Formats: sequence, C-alpha cells, structure tokens
Amino acid sequence: MKYLLLLLLIPLTCAAEPATVIRATELKGEPASDATTVAQLAENTTVEALERKGGWTKVKTKSGEGWVKMLALRYGAQRAARSGDSGIGRLFSAARTGSSGTTVTTGVRGLDADQIKTAGPNEAELKKLQSFAADRQAAGSFAASGKLQAQKVDYP
Repeated sequence: MKYLLLLLLIPLTCAAEPATVIRATELKGEPASDATTVAQLAENTTVEALERKGGWTKVKTKSGEGWVKMLALRYGAQRAARSGDSGIGRLFSAARTGSSGTTVTTGVRGLDADQIKTAGPNEAELKKLQSFAADRQAAGSFAASGKLQAQKVDYP
C-alpha cells in the first residue's frame, strides 16, 4: 500500500514550477559560470524551473533546457493556482526547490527602520577597532620578520 502511495506522489515531485527571469541572463549548458552559453534570456521571459543545484536552477524555455543563476528568477506571484490544486503540489514543490512560493529578498536583518534612522556612532566599538591598527614601526618589523621588501608600484 505504501509503495502505491509513493508511486502516486512521484509526478508531484517532478512537476515544473513556473518562474520569470527578472533580468536578462545567459542560459548555460551546465550549472557553472564558465559553462557554454546555450541562449540569451530576456527580462520577463517565462520559464519552468525543473531542479536546483547549488546556486543554479535548471529551466525549460522555448529555446530549450539549461541552467540559470538562481537569483535571476522570480517565483510565486505569477504562479496561478491550478485547477484542483489542493496545496499538496506546492508542499512537494517547496521540498523539491526550497521555494514556498514567496519571494526571497536580501537586506539588513535584525534592524528595523527606526533603529536605522536613529543609528549613531558607537565610541566603544570605534576604540576597539582602533586598537587593532598597527603603527609604522610594528608593520615594518612584521614585514622584516617575513623577509618582505618594499616595492614601488606605478599608479595604473
């Protein structure tokens, strides 16, 4: 019985998740920056996200399949609920791709807007930072102990 249930769930884990390219990007043949470019994808191109590998997502486009950087895709907002979608498909999609359909953002964590507005210098931390500085004599001694020599480098 449990094997039958597992067989019924396989299509849910293999389903592609709709996504949109948020900026022009290259479709690569493999999940690597130095891989061969298969095609150029324009901003707002609709793709189907198939799988993830590190910071890369394998996608299916009209141009074929390939890999794009994970941060070049937006999931969620454009994903319309399918007819009969009870949420189970989304559960497995989240397990498969790490995406729960929400947009991930990067920003300052742990500080709210008021704390940022009222931020000021911390004198104790500044003094602590200054205590790590090396004076000219200490730096010279360190360089000499490592048998380093000064070299003149022309300004480029």
